Amino acid sequence: MAWRSSGTSNESLITNLARNGLVKSERVKEAMMKVDRAHYAPSHAYEDSPQPIGHRATISAPHMHASACESLLPHLQPGARVLDIGSGSGYLTAVLANLVGPSGTVIGIDHIQPLVDMAARNMAKSEAGRTMLDSGQVKFVKGDGRKGWAEGAPYDAIHVGAAAAEHHKELSEQLKAPGRMFVPVDEDNVQHIYVVDKKEDGSVEKEKLYGVRYVPLTDAPA
Repeated sequence: MAWRSSGTSNESLITNLARNGLVKSERVKEAMMKVDRAHYAPSHAYEDSPQPIGHRATISAPHMHASACESLLPHLQPGARVLDIGSGSGYLTAVLANLVGPSGTVIGIDHIQPLVDMAARNMAKSEAGRTMLDSGQVKFVKGDGRKGWAEGAPYDAIHVGAAAAEHHKELSEQLKAPGRMFVPVDEDNVQHIYVVDKKEDGSVEKEKLYGVRYVPLTDAPA
């Protein structure tokens, strides 16, 4: 049903995602309504499909961003700390920031400096985005997402927007207890979304959800 969710405006896109059961909660719907995807996708902004953003990177399809938000939602309370790995154009970073509110913090990390710069420019296209950047609620940094961003840890929630070659222990170590991570993992050339939960006692549980196709979480292209 994802392809049927495309719209002619941001509002119609999110409304269609909700109508098709891909956006389930009012909180996620409101957060996605507040972020105009046209500020972050260079073309076909309101199609429910991934779009290239340059540097061999893509902005994921809106239904995948919705799925990530819904999965992480119990840990995206006001005031939460969030790490968005492979932040790319900055779209989901902005949605996550709306979910955790002004008292929360979202760090977007990417290993390609032009994408880090692009994300900040994209967010600055709206007054709300500029406020998030100026206040420090949102910060974009350059780094190897496979190692997370220890400087801002621990995190209530971690979103990984590229396929990891393995379950990186450093990422689960940067989760709070309790905390949750949404991550695509490549296993024998087949990718699946995993939800990784760190329990209050520090134990870690992994749940495999569904098959996907993401760009790999790798070194920056030469």
